[in-house]
Amino acid sequence: MATNYDIKDINLAEQGRKRMEWAEQEMPVLRLLRERFEKERPLAGLRLSACLHVTSETGNLMRALAAGGADVVLCASNPLSTQDDVAAALVAFEEIPTYAIKGESNDVYYSHIKSALDHNPHITMDDGADLVHGVLKERPDLINAMYGSTEETTTGVIRLRAMAADGVLTFPVIAVNDSDTKHLFDNRYGTGQSTIDGIIRATNVLLAGKTFVVGGYGYCSRGIAERAAALVPTSLSPRSTRYARSKRRWTVTA
Repeated sequence: MATNYDIKDINLAEQGRKRMEWAEQEMPVLRLLRERFEKERPLAGLRLSACLHVTSETGNLMRALAAGGADVVLCASNPLSTQDDVAAALVAFEEIPTYAIKGESNDVYYSHIKSALDHNPHITMDDGADLVHGVLKERPDLINAMYGSTEETTTGVIRLRAMAADGVLTFPVIAVNDSDTKHLFDNRYGTGQSTIDGIIRATNVLLAGKTFVVGGYGYCSRGIAERAAALVPTSLSPRSTRYARSKRRWTVTA
């Protein structure tokens, strides 16, 4: 078990382990990478600090990085998405120092950022650029040893480009959000489904019969529209419903 961590309850670890094992069944590529990493150890000697959504999927990513030899520390990029059982499993079974508590306060959040930076990382993985911001503003002593960072979100990339324009971004960052894989798969299919799921969970309403309006023509909006079209038929008769689409818009017509 990891010795340094801040989580809700270590007794949730077994539940979190099962959650990660279930998620791994739908992550065959990452599983194959982990198996390869275990043999080749390409990340041996690398210290890596990650600030990401602490979910079962991220848990499996951390397992893969650790299998490759990386010395990994994880903190939460969004307290509302943290799965406390996954955080416990990473600490108890994977020996990965994890700093994440669902619903944590701002003060606790930034103390967790500090803990991740105290790891003296060679590489940071960001979801919102808080680790990079912390390095540049609070821990410039880390810069000389850093190889670079990665950023997943549109918001984070915009923030980083502003830093670069101001001349304060002193190490390379890979804008993961700009990759074709991110657009074509995660944005279109992942965000498309998770947004619909979030709306249903938040409102507890039946979507059938509703008028569903999506603003925007990017891959996220396109994915949401595709899934909304399947859930919001305009007629009770499937034969009278047809779906028309183009590159820029989805419409649902009876």
